[in-house]
Amino acid sequence: MKRRSFLKQATAGVAATGGAVLASPVFAQDAPSISWRLASSFPTSADAIYNGSVNFAKHMAEATDGKFKVSVHHAGEVVPALQVLDAVQNNTVQCGHSAAYYYYGKDPALSFDAAVPFGLNTRQYNAWMRSGNGLALTREVYKKFNIVNFPCGHTGTQMGGWFRKEINGVEDLKGLKMRCSAFAGAVLSRLGVIPQQVAGGDIYPSLEKGTIDAAEWIGPYDDEKLGFNKVAKYYYYPGWWEGGFQVSLYVNDGEYEKLPKRYQSAIMQASALATEEMIGTYDAKNPGALRRLIAGGGVLKRFPKSVLDASFAEATKVYEELSAKDPLFKKIHDDYMAFRNDVYPWFGVAEFSYDAFMLDALRNKK
Repeated sequence: MKRRSFLKQATAGVAATGGAVLASPVFAQDAPSISWRLASSFPTSADAIYNGSVNFAKHMAEATDGKFKVSVHHAGEVVPALQVLDAVQNNTVQCGHSAAYYYYGKDPALSFDAAVPFGLNTRQYNAWMRSGNGLALTREVYKKFNIVNFPCGHTGTQMGGWFRKEINGVEDLKGLKMRCSAFAGAVLSRLGVIPQQVAGGDIYPSLEKGTIDAAEWIGPYDDEKLGFNKVAKYYYYPGWWEGGFQVSLYVNDGEYEKLPKRYQSAIMQASALATEEMIGTYDAKNPGALRRLIAGGGVLKRFPKSVLDASFAEATKVYEELSAKDPLFKKIHDDYMAFRNDVYPWFGVAEFSYDAFMLDALRNKK
């Protein structure tokens, strides 16, 4: 009996110190049995991002000896894809898995919990959220919506999207109907784009019917599965509005406060492990998908520098205007950008210089 008890405690210690396995703690037999519903903003066809919620539910069951069960519902099954925040706020469901910038219209400051134009990349974002002020600051915004947020997935830097025509300069953006996130749309609209906010499952038919002229979703793996290359030819990069995209778990604060502390801790650990699994999936599957898309006729193109420069300038103006209107937006913006401006030079010294050398070395090797 002593040996079994020791092994359980030792295994729990692995999770506490960052091990790859989320251990099952020793639960008292009278620990409550709980069943929650989770509404996702993502279709099952986008399995890499959708599975962030599936993995979270699996880890919650494992961590609580099956006492905490979360049933996962895909976009539209319980509530529409873009109404997950409302459903959690109103306790229609106890939790949700969504992208904060879907709710830009409710409060632009929410976007700092997902991605903002010319922001942090994935590594930097993770650092700001977990070792900087990111989690505490974003929770100040969610408090207005009766929600406690947890990072629950990263996709990496996203692509700029699929276009029916080439973009050779800013003039080619005028009148373009493009599916994009609301914050990106606030910037692009200043350059003549007509932004369209369309849920992931509705992008393909909208492109096919010509309702939109261009669309960004996530990256090669998801874009290949959804078949965007069949209805648009030019594949642009980088997605400057999503240098690092974070998906979040939303928990109704009333339901969260009713949980025993051990269950609250399990939520934190399960969402953290689901986050690691998601970025691992994307980093493993995007390279092959990109090669197949190009082999299948997709034309890979970088946004012209003139477009990137103009977008950066307009993004700066949008930030200034939003900061002037909302003290909380300004508070988060100032902290986020200070972190960005401080961390990028270090990445330039180490990460980016190494990556640049490796790319050249591999090209020359061929």
